Amino acid sequence: MTHQDKIKTVEALERFIAQKGSANQVANGMPGVSSATISQMRNHKWELIAGDMWRKVAAYVGVTATGWNFAKTRNSDDLLKFFNDSQQFALVLAITGKAGSGKTESAKKYESENKNAFVLSCNEYWDKRWFLRELLAKMGKDHAGLTMPEMMHKAVQILKSLESPIIILDESDKLADNVLLFFITLYNELENHCGIVLMATHFLEKRIKRGVAMEKKGYREIYSRVGLRFIELETTSFSDVKNVCEANGITDSETVRAISKDCEGDVRRVRRLIFSNKRAS
Repeated sequence: MTHQDKIKTVEALERFIAQKGSANQVANGMPGVSSATISQMRNHKWELIAGDMWRKVAAYVGVTATGWNFAKTRNSDDLLKFFNDSQQFALVLAITGKAGSGKTESAKKYESENKNAFVLSCNEYWDKRWFLRELLAKMGKDHAGLTMPEMMHKAVQILKSLESPIIILDESDKLADNVLLFFITLYNELENHCGIVLMATHFLEKRIKRGVAMEKKGYREIYSRVGLRFIELETTSFSDVKNVCEANGITDSETVRAISKDCEGDVRRVRRLIFSNKRAS
């Protein structure tokens, strides 16, 4: 990591701490990072901090050593508005879009800039206990020694004590049935107090509607909780690609058109093409 990257990381860390309430809370949510390390970074005592530690913290607060800049697109504008509505009015929303439509990057940006916003990046291997462990960690709370009911009680009580919290479940289509159905319990405990956003590819909508049609346990309740509709994101346009390119130093119109043609509507592919172009130039 360069000195400039470290400065950006500390600046982002300070913003993150301001949003989350305390340095200890942020440190508790970072696996393998101690509050002492956070303190050293903030006080510019960097000599003994390893590169791997810098990269862990940078990734957690949304800073990349590659110098990637967030760019406004139709989907990012819509997503930030949806997240805000969910948080302010304690709404439950289900948002679907193609892989590479900018869901994850927008969610991370919202989390970094808004207090009491918690993004969970879901995985296939999660069980209910792991879900609660990740939720508590995001809130900077320890789960050690707690039973699963105790973890659930602790998470609910913390969320109820916060002003307008929001939980964004990114890639929620990866969750196993028993964990996805756990969403109902969470919703029932936090109704009218906490915003919840299920965010995934279109497979989530198909899966839930299929579950309703097959009368699988809990699926009609999930469908009801999300308001019987799924918000579908737009496909990535040339204008979106142009905005991403220009935000990251690519302004030549022919290069922008070539990237737009080759990216197949995938913002992640746009990123790879931009870096490839920069390396070649």
